[in-house]
Amino acid sequence: MSFAFDIRRRAVAEALGTALLVATIVGSGIMASTLTRDVALALLANTMATAAMLVVLISLLGPISGAHFNPAVSLVMSLRGELTLRDCVAYVAAQFAGGIAGTWAAHLMFARVIFETSNVTRFGSNQWISEAVATFGLLFVILAALRFAQASLALFVGLYIAAAYWFTASTSFANPAVAVARSLTDTFAGIRPVDVPVFIVAELIGALLALMFCAWMFKKRETQKNG
Repeated sequence: MSFAFDIRRRAVAEALGTALLVATIVGSGIMASTLTRDVALALLANTMATAAMLVVLISLLGPISGAHFNPAVSLVMSLRGELTLRDCVAYVAAQFAGGIAGTWAAHLMFARVIFETSNVTRFGSNQWISEAVATFGLLFVILAALRFAQASLALFVGLYIAAAYWFTASTSFANPAVAVARSLTDTFAGIRPVDVPVFIVAELIGALLALMFCAWMFKKRETQKNG
């Protein structure tokens, strides 16, 4: 795939998009938890803010970088031959850096200590399966939309993430950069650093399974030639 923008601008777009996404996840979580003690209501507010921000970011930054904001997405696009290995490395580095910056920005906005780690436990097979399923679903939505409904990609991703917040036990991180960034906030959205590595493994497994499934599912039947 060819891009109209050079790798520096695309990497900045990935860093900015991931930063704003994480700032939304963490910031809306802090805001919601200060306004209500109802966990379900706080999660709903967090869900709506995250989904809305995804639609905006993908719509506006997609034409620049493809709006991955997620190392699992960049890896899949690289394996599909749509992103060179060199560009994939640049994207992933930008996503992790942007995610961490997004957490710190949220802390600054809510007058929290900038540097901290989470004590929120997210451990167990149900959490890992949830992350694999969530990431599989996310990549399926992305690849299917790119194939059949590209104009609606941003909306579909936002809607999927909104749903996945509620149907997965892990609240659908589905993103290694977001998982790392959320380990650096001891708030509603956090995850213990020790729990992050298995989350990332589960996410990558889900992404690769989605890649293989879509390669099979979307392959058109070859026309048989008669005699």
